[in-house]
Amino acid sequence: MTSFIPNFLTSLNLIFGMFSLVATFHGQFIQAAIWIVAAAVADNLDGRAARFFKVSSEFGKELDSLCDLVSFGVAPAIMAYHFLLQDFSILGTLVAAVFATCGALRLARFNVNTGVIKGYFLGLPIPAAGCIIATFVSTGLKPEGYIFPLMVAGVAYLMVSNVKYPDFKGKGEKVRLIPAILALILGGYIVFLSWTATIFAGFCAYVVFGILNTIFSFFEARTAG
Repeated sequence: MTSFIPNFLTSLNLIFGMFSLVATFHGQFIQAAIWIVAAAVADNLDGRAARFFKVSSEFGKELDSLCDLVSFGVAPAIMAYHFLLQDFSILGTLVAAVFATCGALRLARFNVNTGVIKGYFLGLPIPAAGCIIATFVSTGLKPEGYIFPLMVAGVAYLMVSNVKYPDFKGKGEKVRLIPAILALILGGYIVFLSWTATIFAGFCAYVVFGILNTIFSFFEARTAG
């Protein structure tokens, strides 16, 4: 019976993802973004519930991945397409498709490496990727030129990259001070420009922190060698 709770939370993740898709189809981008963030909360709680009740299972893991793909892969891609990517014709379509595909690849790699990689996330976690796209769209800002397609493509690449994102559990990848400070400054600057972009600023800081932390790690290793 206790397995019902984490599985229900996982299913809630998918339900929120579907709500986001429906909101997007009606042009309600702020609501669509809220549903994606809500899905991320449900996604975080299902793992905690499974560990608390000690009911982790292969079924739960597979269900989680399927729900994540919809809520953080497909829903943000469709949202980005309806928001601005559709203005770029076939290029916009390809970028949206690449984002969803990279999300699927990210989840597959995570499932395969669960027992190998511990203490950090290899590549940007798909919930963070979906949330940064959704929260940016919710600001209503429409960058000039090809900035938005490049942004979506860049986030997609980060999901399948070798950039290491700490899981903040005190083990694994070291959290370096300078990257953390720079990421916080960036997040604070975004909030200073527009307080309505506060949630986006938080996800943006996390994304940038992982990149900077990995770069610092690389140079530390080179120096030590």
